Amino acid sequence: MIIQLIEGNFNSHDTLDLITQMIHIKIKYQENKISSSENEEDTKAREAKIKRLQKELYNFRNNVDSSLNHHTINAIINID
Repeated sequence: MIIQLIEGNFNSHDTLDLITQMIHIKIKYQENKISSSENEEDTKAREAKIKRLQKELYNFRNNVDSSLNHHTINAIINID
């Protein structure tokens, strides 16, 4: 099953906002799983995922070209 989540052109502000919100949702999901987990290995793995997502968001914010009029985003979810 394929879900076309995002497809289109967005200005720099909307691009930053959209990607930031999506990453925050993923971080919140991992935080909720940590709070309900009693497994230390699972918690450490989820904390590592959160740190990776935060780093990716930081890098994205620093590298997005705000001088461009638009950015093309194509986000697809492929569920096997």
